[in-house]
Amino acid sequence: MSMDLVGRAVELLCDNYIFPGKAQEAAAGIRRRLAAGEYDGLDEDALGERLTAELFEVCKDKHLRVRVRAEGMREALTEPELEAAWREQLRLTNYGIARVERLDGNIGLVDLRSVTSAAVGGRAIAAAMELVSQTHALIVDLRKNRGGAPDGAIFWTSYFFPDGETHLNSVHSGATGHTRQYWSHSWLPGKRYLDRPVYLLTSGTTFSGGEEICYNLKAQRRAILIGETTRGGAHPTQAFPITSTFEITVPVARSINPVTDGNWEGVGVEPDVPVPAAEAFDVAYRQALQHVLATGTSPAILAEARSALG
Repeated sequence: MSMDLVGRAVELLCDNYIFPGKAQEAAAGIRRRLAAGEYDGLDEDALGERLTAELFEVCKDKHLRVRVRAEGMREALTEPELEAAWREQLRLTNYGIARVERLDGNIGLVDLRSVTSAAVGGRAIAAAMELVSQTHALIVDLRKNRGGAPDGAIFWTSYFFPDGETHLNSVHSGATGHTRQYWSHSWLPGKRYLDRPVYLLTSGTTFSGGEEICYNLKAQRRAILIGETTRGGAHPTQAFPITSTFEITVPVARSINPVTDGNWEGVGVEPDVPVPAAEAFDVAYRQALQHVLATGTSPAILAEARSALG
């Protein structure tokens, strides 16, 4: 059983990984250990952990993982089945939007746990941004964000730019050799969030698409990052079923930021204001309230801000 699982995992790695040389190097080591019987007797959990660790030794890629498949995805083996199961999971988690709130002092808060593609979660994203559209400053909590779709990150961040003229990111595909440019959207449903501060809360858990939001906005100097350095995964990934209960996730592309000509792979995104993640909200809220007191004109809002600071 282990021989079949490992052989299929290695095949999918070599066929799809964005760095073919690294794939071949990692595969050679795994094949040697397979022939020596080192994986004999391991169940899927243990085998996945072992292979993931061995792949990381060579590739240093946190997106490259072999693991037991999530419960809700186990019946999905074809591409349409995978897409349907993933959409249902996103629907039930409100497309990654855990909370939207207006805080005292007229500060907006969006707690975003994952980054849904615009085609799937666009209506929910637009609704969230509409609810905070009249606030004086915005806090986006990405401390529990594990990532998602690159085009979803672009959709979210487009709300913070005035038009379609900002080149936010590019993604180079290993399969096609094509590099796709991602620009801010020239049209969005609802009001854009312009000329007001945006604070992003980060942690060592913030990963992948959540990191892209951080990296793109930091590179464009459009947000202040508060918290911890993020986890460090910049390679767009595809999950490939090995069996109904076992899968390998393989990075199939790499991000290239037009400002830095690089990305956050392996190093994460550093905050502008480094504090422990548990303290990031308090620091951001305090800064946002101070902005309101410095720029606000409404007596009622100023009174709210003073009370909240007190």
